[in-house]
Amino acid sequence: MPKALIFDFDGLIVDTETVIYESWAEIYEKNGQILELNTYKNCVGSDFEKFHPGIELEKRTGKKFNWATIDAEREKLIRKRLEQQKERTGIRHFIECAKAKGLDLAIASSSSRNWVLGWIEKLELREYFSAFANRDDVQKIKPDPELFLTAANLLGIHPREALILEDSENGLKAATAAGIPCAIITNPITAGGDFSEAVIVAENFTDERLKKLF
Repeated sequence: MPKALIFDFDGLIVDTETVIYESWAEIYEKNGQILELNTYKNCVGSDFEKFHPGIELEKRTGKKFNWATIDAEREKLIRKRLEQQKERTGIRHFIECAKAKGLDLAIASSSSRNWVLGWIEKLELREYFSAFANRDDVQKIKPDPELFLTAANLLGIHPREALILEDSENGLKAATAAGIPCAIITNPITAGGDFSEAVIVAENFTDERLKKLF
């Protein structure tokens, strides 16, 4: 049994990934292009080194874009569409069960601390988590393992004493590189990915198999 659970955030605790993908797809559509979901998946939960939607769009259209302006407008749109968004089904009960079993919980996210903490406080989940590791805390983000190793260190445990919960292929790659077992809970964007190295793959947190992991 693990001593702690380390959670990703985007797409796992809250499905922010669908809206983010849609925002990029709309930019592509405005420029006469289609951003295929299977192509976009390459950047989910990553440092964008393998695939960056903006760079790809410039390649396809042969144009340069003012990304500072576009990204500011896109972020405003994303925040507006997510105003009424709640946590994913079953996550609160799952967290409560984990705490009742005496497990420590942490979040390790490639997003900024302000973004993650803003959501966690809004959803009134802050009290459950003992540590946060974000892009602000590390040199490299996922698929590099540094975020997960940092979270384990903050919890005061050996990495192998943790269990990671992720939603993306890049998150799984980071967990595998860190030597930490990883359970995958997919969302509409990441479903169908290659999760062969995960200890379990579920569609949501109501899957009873997840609780058996601890």
